[in-house]
Amino acid sequence: VSATTKGNFEIIAREREVIRLNEGSLGEAKTIQPESIERAVETITRFKIIAESYNAELRATATSAIRESSNRDEFTRIIFERTGVKIEVISGIEEARLIYRGIQKALPIFDKNSLSIDIGGGSTEFILGRRGEIELSDSIKIGAVRLSQKFFPDYILTDQRIEETRKWIEGEIAPIVNRLADSNVEVFVGSSGTIMNVGLMIQAKRKILQSENLILNDFEFTSDELFDIEKMVLSKRSPEERKGIPGLEEKRADIIPAGIIIISTIFRKLKIKKMIISGYGLREGIILDSMDKLGIS
Repeated sequence: VSATTKGNFEIIAREREVIRLNEGSLGEAKTIQPESIERAVETITRFKIIAESYNAELRATATSAIRESSNRDEFTRIIFERTGVKIEVISGIEEARLIYRGIQKALPIFDKNSLSIDIGGGSTEFILGRRGEIELSDSIKIGAVRLSQKFFPDYILTDQRIEETRKWIEGEIAPIVNRLADSNVEVFVGSSGTIMNVGLMIQAKRKILQSENLILNDFEFTSDELFDIEKMVLSKRSPEERKGIPGLEEKRADIIPAGIIIISTIFRKLKIKKMIISGYGLREGIILDSMDKLGIS
């Protein structure tokens, strides 16, 4: 990105890669496997070359997949030795703060009592905010990759697996659901790849022309539309079948069922009727935070 007017920036190049760092790690004790480290080295090297081509400052942050890993120190050391990039491992609370920062920039929610929900690969962040301040934040260990590995290791769906996944999610989110019972949320905001893909599938179902860069912002969908997409996705039992779903990013065909079950369960338990998608999230929050630190915000 490049800074424009005070507090604003323009995206001049966008690259994204789903590395899945915990892939191949068994059980609750997470260890980043050598092949995952290699994927990370290759991706970070490529991203560094892109950054250097624009003479850009580089900042690398890591979330749940790394902060929970038993070999996180080894991982960050190897990355630094082989790429020269220092990885900053952030806490769940800091992740929530940065996500909220990005969302505030994307949507006019400053004066509203908002609940932002960001579903990542390893965790889901809940952020209750008002007037730019976070009133409550929680990072829960449910994510599209994590639950795919736990309940759909071969990415094949069965009714029993789907039901077990739902029950697990319900148990994991019960404390936050109770804490939010009297929060008077005015607007529900969704961010991240899973929710963006839900929006793109709904957009396709509405027969709206697909955006080229797979980024939606200020796109609103209803619970009925979400549940229709859920029904369609979960009826496709294998990744190959799911690849044909209009609007679905092909790289997510294996993990999208877990992501869909997470968001639909949250909708049901919090009785959400509609949600707005934020095109900005953690990455853009990091950009704004970096601009602060560089004194250009």
